[in-house]
Amino acid sequence: MEPAPDPQRHYGLDWLRIGAFAALIFYHVGMVFVPWNFHVKSTHIAAWLTLPMLATNAWRLTLLFVVSGYASRALLARYPAPGRFAANRSARLLVPLAFGMILIVPPQPWVELVTRHGYDHGLASFWLRDYWRFSSLDGVALPTWNHLWFVGYLWVYTLILAVGVSLMRSTWLQRVFDRVFSGWWLLILPTAWFALVHGSWFTMVGETHALVGDGIAHASYLPAFLFGFALAGSPAVLAATVRLWKPAAALALLGYAAVLAFELSFAAKAWAASWGYRPYGVAHAVQQWGTIVALIGVAERYWNHDAAIRPMLTEAVFPFYIVHQTIIVVVMYWLLGAGLPGWAEFAILVAATVAGCWAFYLGGRAVPRLRPLIGLRQRQRPAVPALL
Repeated sequence: MEPAPDPQRHYGLDWLRIGAFAALIFYHVGMVFVPWNFHVKSTHIAAWLTLPMLATNAWRLTLLFVVSGYASRALLARYPAPGRFAANRSARLLVPLAFGMILIVPPQPWVELVTRHGYDHGLASFWLRDYWRFSSLDGVALPTWNHLWFVGYLWVYTLILAVGVSLMRSTWLQRVFDRVFSGWWLLILPTAWFALVHGSWFTMVGETHALVGDGIAHASYLPAFLFGFALAGSPAVLAATVRLWKPAAALALLGYAAVLAFELSFAAKAWAASWGYRPYGVAHAVQQWGTIVALIGVAERYWNHDAAIRPMLTEAVFPFYIVHQTIIVVVMYWLLGAGLPGWAEFAILVAATVAGCWAFYLGGRAVPRLRPLIGLRQRQRPAVPALL
């Protein structure tokens, strides 16, 4: 697909990306308190918290891949040669991914092994003797990328996009996209696709985030990424999100209500009634795509304006993402013996995570050699005036 001219920066999607990552911090703090699997758990587990968590569970990651695809269109316009585009994105994604896997992520599996498997070595000893074993230790795969799987998947999808752009120079695919998704098919076709993914092909299958063998993730996130790329070149489809955001929001609420109904009806029976799996998957899909279209429509209609703080927040998102989960896991580990009530643990986790993320970002951005490691561009040096 031939890239369109450089699309005008969409401030609404910048705000949407900032909001989605902010919600991710609260989501991962919430993972400490719900029965779902996570690296460390509070002693204050509350099953009812899964219900508000499910309000974002269906769509939060899919939305991030849509927004990432949208941003890739502008980056491809800046580096129109697919090879240069792929090289630039590889440097921007793989360097912080490697840095994160080497130094940021290791405390997470260490805390998991200590708290859940009785591991009795310190963090430094763990990093030196066990983290690089390239096998499992008590069921924990080492080394690992944990939450940084998103960066690895985004890099793979970016390479797929670069190859596709190099092979297809015609704009006919963009024209088909504009024509198909500029009306009600914008809601119908993706919802049907996700209904097949969740309700038929991968019914009640969880994502592995292992890249290979993670069919349900790729069936959801790669199309979402490519949709975002095409959306960046389609004013007609963006306009359709504005026209349809209210029906999309209604579908999202309907899907979420159905998900809650299934959860409340079958939670005590441990989903023994297998006939419920397919309609649950369909409800998940309706909530998933309805929310994404509604949020993009709202962003296009109401949030597409700049503010003085936006550039900093936009830049801070990636460093926040790199470090936030490690802060959550380590701080919760420190809090385990404090005997605090659950609400106090939650408040401390949120405050510590936000403060730690800001310190990581502001400290890293100030040191030129650290900037690439935390996902930031190098500052442009001022031009040296010619000597006459």
